[in-house]
Amino acid sequence: METEFEFTLPKGYLDTSGQVHRNGRMRLATAGDEMRAQRDPRVMSNPAYLTIVLLSEVITEIEGVNIIAPATIEKLFTADLAFLQDMYQRINDIEPPTIHFVCPDCGKEHDIPLNFTNEG
Repeated sequence: METEFEFTLPKGYLDTSGQVHRNGRMRLATAGDEMRAQRDPRVMSNPAYLTIVLLSEVITEIEGVNIIAPATIEKLFTADLAFLQDMYQRINDIEPPTIHFVCPDCGKEHDIPLNFTNEG
């Protein structure tokens, strides 16, 4: 079973010296990762921070970056953060939420994935 996956960030992590880092690796999440992230004081005071903490746990490498910490993830461009969130969901087999829909014209039933971004 594959437990680590390579990625290439769409924009790249821009470090303090102005160098861009795009290639990295993410591992499958564990129950422990989820539990530690939910107990993190930053997440407890701001639940939206959960993504930042989780990604800092499961990203094992960004080429040329020594430490992957929440502060590293905070500095990503939003396109890269969205890319990594999507990757996290895909490799961990997290089903996107759907809404059941019946077409008023033809009566066919569909399950449509909900898109919480402003894309497409």
